[in-house]
This record gives sequence, structure tokens and C-alpha cells, in this order.
Amino acid sequence: MRTIPSLLLVLTLGLATSSVVGTEGPANQGKPKMRLGNFSVSLAVKDIHASRAFYEKLGFRATHGDASKKWLILQNESSTIGLFQGVFEKNTLTFNPGWDKDAKPLADFDDVRDIQKALEADGVRLTTRADEASKGPASIFLIDPDGNPVLIDQHVPRAAK
Repeated sequence: MRTIPSLLLVLTLGLATSSVVGTEGPANQGKPKMRLGNFSVSLAVKDIHASRAFYEKLGFRATHGDASKKWLILQNESSTIGLFQGVFEKNTLTFNPGWDKDAKPLADFDDVRDIQKALEADGVRLTTRADEASKGPASIFLIDPDGNPVLIDQHVPRAAK
């Protein structure tokens, strides 16, 4: 078993020094960077109280939400997870345009409707779309090539331009 950590270290160091790290992939060359906002993993849990107790043992603390309403947001330094009982079918990658890691509004961000437009122009199929005429909070849902759900969930109004 001692060789596995050594191999992982070698692979990690190799990747960190690779010319691929820090460069844009072919699909993104020449395009402006998309700002998706705060990132978290939304976990589909069976028992929110058991899950909360488990993640608190890992140093996470509840920062938002209401366990009686079957949702909580937990943080451990810069790591954020959401616990959702009966909300999501599968664990979901979640991005929140317009929010920093403390769920505080940002003055400048990419609006979910603009993100939607850019993704669709790039041929990405959305399973749920935002109303482009709206100006308030909105969300879009898509599935990555491996079947992982991705939620882009904006809780603040469109930024003034």
C-alpha cells in the first residue's frame, strides 16, 4: 500500500508541472472566461440529521438553511456542501452566479441568462432553462457527459450594467 501514495504524489507533481495545467482547452481558446460564482456540491441525503452529524465530525458547520425544511448549507473553510433531503435525485454540482462563498451578493457577475445564452450557443443542451425576459433570481439545469447533474442557481437579481 505504500506505493499507491507515492504513485499519487508522482502523478500529482507531474500534473502540476504539466504544460496542460493553467491553459485553455481547445474549446475555450479565444473565448472570455465564464464566471459561474460560488461552487458547492449539493448532496441528496436520506437523513439530514445523520448527514449533518457526520459532516460536523469532518469540521463542517451549518451556515445557512433549515434542517426542519430539509436543507442545510455547511462550510469548512473554503469547502461548501449542501445537504438536501428529498430535493435532488442525485448529488449535484451547484454554482451560484452573483454570490461569493459566504452567500453575499457580488457587484459584478455573469447573469445566469447570459450563461444560458453562451452555453446554448456552444451546443450545450439544457434540461431546464431560465426565462430570458426575467430579471430576478433564476436557474438552469444541465447534465454533463457522464450523467452528473449541474445546477446553475442564481439567487440575486440581474446585475446592473
